[in-house]
Amino acid sequence: MILGVDTSTYLEELEVGNKFYLDGKEIDPLDRFIQNGVNYMRIRLWHNPYTLDGKPYGAGTCDYNYFIRLAKLAQSKGFKILLDIHYSDFWVDPAKQVLPKAWKDHSYEEVLKDVYEYTKETLLNAKKDGVEISLIQIGNEITNGLLWPYGKLLENPNGGVRLGYDKVCALLKEGIKATKETTPDCKIIIHLERVYDTEVYDEYLTQLEKYGVEYDILGASYYPYWHGTFDDLYRTLNLCRNKFKKQVMVMELGYAFTLEDYKEGCNNHLVIREDTYSLYGFKKEFDFTKEGQAAFVKAFLKRAEEEKLDGVFFWEPLLIPGEGIKWGTKEAQIYNAGAFIKEERSDWCNQCFADYKGNLLPSFDAYTLKK
Repeated sequence: MILGVDTSTYLEELEVGNKFYLDGKEIDPLDRFIQNGVNYMRIRLWHNPYTLDGKPYGAGTCDYNYFIRLAKLAQSKGFKILLDIHYSDFWVDPAKQVLPKAWKDHSYEEVLKDVYEYTKETLLNAKKDGVEISLIQIGNEITNGLLWPYGKLLENPNGGVRLGYDKVCALLKEGIKATKETTPDCKIIIHLERVYDTEVYDEYLTQLEKYGVEYDILGASYYPYWHGTFDDLYRTLNLCRNKFKKQVMVMELGYAFTLEDYKEGCNNHLVIREDTYSLYGFKKEFDFTKEGQAAFVKAFLKRAEEEKLDGVFFWEPLLIPGEGIKWGTKEAQIYNAGAFIKEERSDWCNQCFADYKGNLLPSFDAYTLKK
């Protein structure tokens, strides 16, 4: 089983002076991951995460140059690389899939060409720059489509299969075509979320099959407060494996170690709060404590091995707070046209493998397959 991490913001962490410690001694957490058997790094890529006058969007400002720097560092330490292309200038997920600014006035036919050319150029440049990409996501959490409005999936007023799969699949096929032409040994991932909803996955993969979308791996996000129990997860993943004959991976995994904010007087501004489970109708099985997070990690990996999961990636385990570490700048919020209203702060940091001061938590070393 592939054991991976997504540490896409790591270089920005280093640039603001953040450090990591084990038993009071400064360490390199990437080296520690390698020692624990973590063998893949997943790195996101945004098309142009800057305003027209050059102001960065934050959250790593993960442009191509940033990707290359982080990928080279990771490779030098022994990680293999998973490239997560968002096909946007900033975060995308089921609630937002904003076209890159450079493509916003393009027709659907032009965007098809853009996807092909951008993917091909990225992969060729990466090869030229000495980065070997072993896995690639064509889009990120594309349960509701990608590159809106062209690739947006819409509810069918008559019920049944959602509308728009023809265009979604055409867009995916352009990215896949470019990948196969440039890096034929790279395995291709389709990444969805909402993994508790087996019917949506069945619908989606059936449509991918119908339109001839060739991919290798079905990836899912899994955060139990939003996506249910381990049983919910594997009910869906085993359908994908058994019915559609695909490898299955968890592309994003996370769990909180505390509910205390890193800033006084800012309680309830973190992404995960005491009421998160109840808001989404799921039952909490692990405490939001250091010990609870470690127990979750151990239980997840035990079940993953039993179910023969093909891979798992913990999402942003090193994203601790610090000066300038932000979920996104005001300029980024404007780009996402109101779909992304958050404070300029690090509100994911209670789900890291280190506390707010950089001390490694028990979950860090629990994230291993070594016995």
